[in-house]
Parts: sequence; C-alpha cells; structure tokens
Amino acid sequence: MYIQCHEEEYLPCIWFDKDGKDAAQFYIDIFGDGKITTDTQMVVTFELSGQKFLALNGGPEVKPNPAVSFMAVLEDKDELENIWNKLSDGGKVLMQLDKYEWSEKYGWIQDKFGVSWQLYFGKVNDDVHGQKFIPTYMFTQEYNGRAEEALIFYVKLFENSKLDGVMKHQEGEMKGLVMHAQFVLDDCVMAVMDGGNGPDFQFSWGNSMFIECETQEEIDRFWNAFADGGEESQCGWIRDKFGVWWQVVPKQLIVWMTDPQLAPKVSAAFYKMKKIDIETLRKAIA
Repeated sequence: MYIQCHEEEYLPCIWFDKDGKDAAQFYIDIFGDGKITTDTQMVVTFELSGQKFLALNGGPEVKPNPAVSFMAVLEDKDELENIWNKLSDGGKVLMQLDKYEWSEKYGWIQDKFGVSWQLYFGKVNDDVHGQKFIPTYMFTQEYNGRAEEALIFYVKLFENSKLDGVMKHQEGEMKGLVMHAQFVLDDCVMAVMDGGNGPDFQFSWGNSMFIECETQEEIDRFWNAFADGGEESQCGWIRDKFGVWWQVVPKQLIVWMTDPQLAPKVSAAFYKMKKIDIETLRKAIA
C-alpha cells in the first residue's frame, strides 16, 4: 500500500549498512507476496503485501532500533511461527513468542539487520483495516509519556486522519500512559506507545518516515510543523519535538536521483540544503 495523503505520499524508510537489497529480499522471502520495485546504489524500494518500504543504503554510522517496529498481523498460527523462526536466525528476541492478554500468539523480535517486528495473531480486516504491517513508535526515556500528545499532533497535521482507539495502562508506574494506540492517516494505520525509562534506545535516523510532496507549499507546511520544537538537519531530514525523524522531499526526487544523467546535478544542489527547495532542484537539472 503506497499511502496517498492528498498531494503527498509517504512510506517507512529504514537505514541499512549498504545491504538494503539483501534485507529487502530477505523480507520478501520470509513474508511472501512482495517485490523489489527500485534498485539503485543508494535507494531500494520494495513492497510487502502491497505496502511500500524504502531501504536506504546509508552505511555503518546509523542502525535501526526497536523505537520503531513493524507489527505484522498474521491470521495463521503456523505461518506466524514459521516467520518467527526465520526472523530469529541471527536476530534478538525482545518479547518471547507466547500467549498474551492481547493475543493468543505474539512475539517481538529484532532481526539480523536490526529491524524490529511484532508478530501478532489476529484478523487483518477486523483489527487493522486490512493493512498487514503497522509502523509502531515507542516513546522512551525523555519522550516517555508523550505518545498521546504526539498522536494528537500527527492526526491534526495530516489531512484525512483520525484516532482509532487508545489503550492505557491501568496500574503501576505507567498508569495513565499509552499501552497501545492506533491512528489512521488516509487509510494508513499507524500506532504509538509509551515505553518507559528503561529501554536503551530512542528514535534515530535508522527509521524515518519519508514524505513525498507534490508542491513546495506541502514541503513548507510539514517542515514548519516539525521544526517547531524540533531539529532541522540536512537533505530534507528533520526531527520533530517528540524525537521522531522524517524526510520531507519532493515526489520527483527518487526519479531524479535514479537517472544517471540527472543524479549528479540534483545531488550537488540537494546536499547543500536543509529544507528542500523544489525550484532550485529544477534549475539544477535544466
């Protein structure tokens, strides 16, 4: 599912150590019903059950971590166990595959590439509106307790969005904080949760949301919203006030960057920018 949000589109971006294509093929082989759609030195895009992902061959400096995971909703227990066993090869178990109060079979694992998956036995159409993979954000340490605030912020920022259920802790140190909450951005289901102060991971460039905008006005709107209390970085990267990283770029960028003749010209202009200016990029390739 390539998510359409009026004039902009967006998809999860995962940072790899130059092995994005290997990772993409690994996930296609494990989950099935997938394909690689773009294969360049820097970027690999792939689909799983119709949902698009972007693999960035960024190098060893950054790694994904469990602050962002992908909840895979699976309707067959045998399939779930088979996927779990394959992800376990070279991976790290975060929560054992077992029966929990929220699911007859659930487990959380970080695979050999560093990407985290929550495998959940449930009904795709009933539980998550027909979407198999749910990007899930865990707010920890200094951001613990801000999941609900972030949820409301995103729903207001993205058009055609809505809350889709908030479950809170009822007791203990986390009482009143978000155990799990879903929201929908133009038919795309996403989730947030508070994670406490214990986990030794936070949001990073390892996982970001890639927003492809049609117009400069769209770029400006997202950039200004994220910059308010956030941190601007290079090449369209920006961290919002909740610590979550985004890439706000023109929709044409991947096309330009995969064209052998245009890529050097675009890159020379692109790498000088923080917020992306579409007109400057167009002039660079004119």
